[in-house]
Amino acid sequence: MSYILWIIKAALFFLVLLFAIVNTDPVTVRFYLGYRWEAPLVVVLLATLTIGALAGVVTTLLHIFQLRRQVARLEQELHVAKGLDQPSPEVVMPPRELL
Repeated sequence: MSYILWIIKAALFFLVLLFAIVNTDPVTVRFYLGYRWEAPLVVVLLATLTIGALAGVVTTLLHIFQLRRQVARLEQELHVAKGLDQPSPEVVMPPRELL
């Protein structure tokens, strides 16, 4: 099974490599205030893909941190509502390697 995955990965790599080799024509990207950037098409596409991926990762991390804060606040409210200073002994935390 791992050989099949390696073959698929190699084929995908060569397809992307051939795409990069074929699309070396220079293009001009125009920004606001007259700024321009001239680079090969494949570089512009790679930069756009990278910026989009980074934006997705940042927004996902922000959402994860927001949810973690909310969970911590709700756990604290639960302990206050139960009148406990510490978590109850029947709550079993999973091992650290599973977290």
